[in-house]
Amino acid sequence: MTYNALNQYKQNTVYTATPEELTLMLYDGGIKFMNIAKYNIENNQIEKAHQALIRAQDIIIELNSSLNMEYEISSNLRKLYDFIINKLIDANISKDIKPIDEALEIITDMRDTWKEVMKVVKKKVYKNRQV
Repeated sequence: MTYNALNQYKQNTVYTATPEELTLMLYDGGIKFMNIAKYNIENNQIEKAHQALIRAQDIIIELNSSLNMEYEISSNLRKLYDFIINKLIDANISKDIKPIDEALEIITDMRDTWKEVMKVVKKKVYKNRQV
């Protein structure tokens, strides 16, 4: 029963999240699965590493497909996402953590930047409501 309650909570969190919060959740999920893949490679659990890398790739593909290409920054983000996907594929083929580390560095920076942008926007929205 506890598992069902947790599952329901997670579903509600996703259903009630703003698009910005969903993007942050995707970044966090990508980072999580990359770290799981690293752990599994280091512990010679190849199938689990493969599964985690596929999940991370799926998340990055989702982030990539959600880009609004009307904005110039989207083409730069697309290049970064493509680079990350290629690193994850390399890691999955070689079962080496170095490409994962390279991907993790980029995606973590992107996530941290996204978080900061969300804070700035939230402050501006709140400030405008006060006026």
